[in-house]
Amino acid sequence: RPRPRSHRPALPQGCSEPAGREPRLRDTPEDICFEATANAIALHPARPLLAAGDVDGDVYLYSYSCTEGENRQLWSSGHHLKSCRDVAFSQDGQKLFTVSKDKSVHVLTVEEGRLETRFPKAHSSALNCVLPIDNHIFATGDDGGALKVWDLRKGDAILEARQQEEYISAMAVDGNGKILLTASGDGTLGVFNVKRRRFELLSEPQNGDLTSVVLLKRGKKVACGSSEGTIYLFNWDGFGAASDRFALRAESVDCMVPITDSIVCVGSLDGVIRS
Repeated sequence: RPRPRSHRPALPQGCSEPAGREPRLRDTPEDICFEATANAIALHPARPLLAAGDVDGDVYLYSYSCTEGENRQLWSSGHHLKSCRDVAFSQDGQKLFTVSKDKSVHVLTVEEGRLETRFPKAHSSALNCVLPIDNHIFATGDDGGALKVWDLRKGDAILEARQQEEYISAMAVDGNGKILLTASGDGTLGVFNVKRRRFELLSEPQNGDLTSVVLLKRGKKVACGSSEGTIYLFNWDGFGAASDRFALRAESVDCMVPITDSIVCVGSLDGVIRS
């Protein structure tokens, strides 16, 4: 018995059928998999580029796309001797800052992954986070609670402080590059004046480690995540004590990313992203 002919719509005049299947357009890029656990990721400020640092000390740069099969590894760097703890792009997107458990700070070119500047013993303790403030100034925090602010033009630190008792987990800076905030494992939020190169104040200790800090409401509010699963809110002119708090149904808040002026996404140890 002959098979019935399947009905196929006619092609418009002058068009021919494509030789192969068109690449599928996805809602999100495909997952990027690493050989070792990634400690930190950062997105380029202007281009579809993702940087990651892993527990082996390797740093990778990928281009990503919503077109299926278009993710590409552009380069990798193995200069760190121990785990890479944090990565961050400069504001102009031309440099990538990386910090490591080996106490070093590396500055790589984004285009080639070339090691441009290296501070081999930047801190006396293992480094935990890095934050570019402008195209020349950046800050680093370590496991011992020490903060340093660096000037690439001078090749040295221009501010050194140790006001917090535990590790610096995350940092944020205002839009003018003047006030630097540091979240610490001792539960406090530190406030530093970068322009005047001095310490301003510490907040009251909160319950649990403060693990993250972001600015909201056009810089009028500051949100801090904690290891207890609580988000603490501070008013910009009232860093001494939290103005509000939100308890999440999560065992911890480990990282936060502001999506809009009033919405923030948080990541937790249970693998769930909440907003």
